Amino acid sequence: MNSPQNAAGYLPEERPTPVRLLLYAIQQVIVMFPATVTVALVTGFQVSTTIFASGLATLCFILITGKKIPLYYGSSFAYLTAIAGMCAAEGFEKVDGILPTEAIQYAQFGIIFSGLISIAAGLFVRFFGKKVVETILPASITGPVAMIIGLTLAGNALSDAIPGAADVSAESTVWIIVALVTLISTILYSKYLKGFLGQLPLLLGVLTGCAVAGIAYAADWANLFRSMPAAALEASVWKLGDGSIFAVPAFSLPKVSWTAVAAIMPIAIATIPESTAHMYQLDIYVNDVARRKGKKMKYSLIDMLDRNLIGDGICDMISGAVGGPAGTNYGENISTMAITKVFSVPVLIVAAVIAMIVSFFTPLIQVIYGIPLAVIGGLEIYLFGAIAAQGIAIMIEKKVDMFSSKNIAVIASIMIIGIGGNYAFGGNIPFFGLEVPCVAGAAIFGILLNLLLSIGEKKKAPRE
Repeated sequence: MNSPQNAAGYLPEERPTPVRLLLYAIQQVIVMFPATVTVALVTGFQVSTTIFASGLATLCFILITGKKIPLYYGSSFAYLTAIAGMCAAEGFEKVDGILPTEAIQYAQFGIIFSGLISIAAGLFVRFFGKKVVETILPASITGPVAMIIGLTLAGNALSDAIPGAADVSAESTVWIIVALVTLISTILYSKYLKGFLGQLPLLLGVLTGCAVAGIAYAADWANLFRSMPAAALEASVWKLGDGSIFAVPAFSLPKVSWTAVAAIMPIAIATIPESTAHMYQLDIYVNDVARRKGKKMKYSLIDMLDRNLIGDGICDMISGAVGGPAGTNYGENISTMAITKVFSVPVLIVAAVIAMIVSFFTPLIQVIYGIPLAVIGGLEIYLFGAIAAQGIAIMIEKKVDMFSSKNIAVIASIMIIGIGGNYAFGGNIPFFGLEVPCVAGAAIFGILLNLLLSIGEKKKAPRE
């Protein structure tokens, strides 16, 4: 019989044994890799540099927050339109899918300045207190925001899990089977495996999906394995031979561009409600693990929101300084921790180090990138759905009154604007000539509506 200590998972300060630590860390890297690399490929940033920046920024975040907040920093999709707009304004175009170095350098300048927004928000929280934050961002806002973060990614999950071709071919059939096997096996592993193996459902799910894809490849039914575009790995500071084994990421220094600042800096506002929602999620789930382990102490992670926001801002600056995109703490990694009950900060430290090592070795990048999209899609259905479910958990935990006309109005508006903006306009809502990210737009509207409806409202006595 497993002891409660082992069965319930790991708290932020706890360190698993070396073998478990490594496997948990690999699981976290696999989860963050698809989104981080996709952002690099879509924006035209260097892939290896982006991976290195995510690992470096994560390490810095953990140090800045005193090794108390278990979050992984990765590239954010919120900045895609802003970077594209900056490039269009400056007359830059991709060459073989990669932006010219000068374009990346201009974007770096804007990304560094965007970090000031999160730092300012963190200082605001520090000086004015959590109560102000709870007034501006109550659970009736952070809960729905967390939900739309997951739900707006539903299209990404299904487009990865199901091939675009409408015809019923051998490849499309295998693709769907692999996605289903990955999804179902991951769920079954999460539900029925106990102890150590029960904390590795996502890694085991990926291995199962890859095994089925491997069988299909061996039988000559379909080849679902991928290869990184050659252009995405060509540039580097230094290569060993042709760079097929070892290549130093293409680091670059920022160049002054106030156009980049104007385009990129405001987008950081979108990450603040998202980051706040993530802290509420962590607070709930870490304390749940603590209760399961019989801990009497309470982990007041939400009380460290100021550190989290300041850390986010500094990480943007660090990523921008070395040539990586702007980012945020990843909901995918939080979902992984929520599913596995492994909230160990040492695990995330090792994951960050692994990411940095991977960025130097071309075969390692190719191996992780080579995981079939069908496998990634099957995994994403579970992960993105879990992010949305965590939003519901926030509202339940904070006892949001679902019979309140104010709360219903705020929640309804956030949900429809966020989800509708994603599916009607592809993620960016046109607003008086601006392109507003749907999550940011929904959050800002919800904040303003909540404040408007709170005018003249009598304060309720705090619950005992």
